[in-house]
Amino acid sequence: MKILYGIQGTGNGHITRARVMASCFKELGIDVDYVFSGRPDKDYFDMQDFADYKTFRGLSFSTKNGQVKSYQTLKNARVCKLVNDIKSFDVKKYDFVLNDFEPISAWAAKRAGVPVVGISHQAAFLSNSVPMFGQGLFRKSLIKHYAPASTYLGVHWQPFADNIIPPFIANHDHGNPVAVMNKVLVYLPFENLDNIIDYLKDFPEKEFYCYHPHAQDKSLGHIHLRTPSRAGFLNDLANTSGVIGNAGFELASEALKLGKKLLLKPLDGQFEQDANAQTLLAMKMAHVMNYLNPQALDDWNSAPQNKQINFPSDPAPLVQWLLNKQWHDTHSLHKDLWGNVNLKA
Repeated sequence: MKILYGIQGTGNGHITRARVMASCFKELGIDVDYVFSGRPDKDYFDMQDFADYKTFRGLSFSTKNGQVKSYQTLKNARVCKLVNDIKSFDVKKYDFVLNDFEPISAWAAKRAGVPVVGISHQAAFLSNSVPMFGQGLFRKSLIKHYAPASTYLGVHWQPFADNIIPPFIANHDHGNPVAVMNKVLVYLPFENLDNIIDYLKDFPEKEFYCYHPHAQDKSLGHIHLRTPSRAGFLNDLANTSGVIGNAGFELASEALKLGKKLLLKPLDGQFEQDANAQTLLAMKMAHVMNYLNPQALDDWNSAPQNKQINFPSDPAPLVQWLLNKQWHDTHSLHKDLWGNVNLKA
């Protein structure tokens, strides 16, 4: 069996989920090719898990100062290039395509009649049981047309429906996993770095470890800037007291598994992040701010830690479900994966 795995590369969350899957595929000896789209090739880092992966330009949001810029997004879309990439991508040699919201592999497979199993957080919003907070019909249509699939399996923090599974969070060994109470991890990649530094400077009692695409490794007093690094990020996440971030799904999932408190500033104009923030707020698992609000940070600093949520780390049941090709039956997979997850406070 040969599988093509298409992964959205605009943020690191999709790639984080793919790492967990790639490790399992490798362990089981399954032949998988990986394709990414959504960012320039030079901006991918720590990609050893994916061997000779392929990249496309794809589609991505244009942002400025924590806000999606719709006009710039459309201007940069380069639709002709996208269509040509889809038409020229030969996927007929694959038994099926596993797709994490990646448009080129999804549309190429649809054209070729190759089955596509879409497994993503975005796919969860296709269920009427999942909170979306407005404009549901339009957004569901956008999800289906962005990366079409034959079968959709959503990923979320609660078992809203039979075709929704929990996130897989890999276990990592750390030298010092005990939380340092004045240490805060900051990951706000869509915000202007100078604005972030200005925001954090008035809280000298905290040591902020700030990862950002435009940062270079250096310290400005109590603010420690860090270039993107998966290993460094995980080490700092392990012993931080809390996380300040946008409302992307995967980082919040990792923080929830480790019991880290969350202060979220959703990317303005990105409905998925708005929904994530509101869902975690309703679960009493996060504080939410709509701008870099000093009062929100002050209030959050005195908030208690979250309890740990034991999301699964081993995706083997999901991989076996994929290999069996019984994709119409999600009930047993759903029951198996949620069976040991304790969501009660």
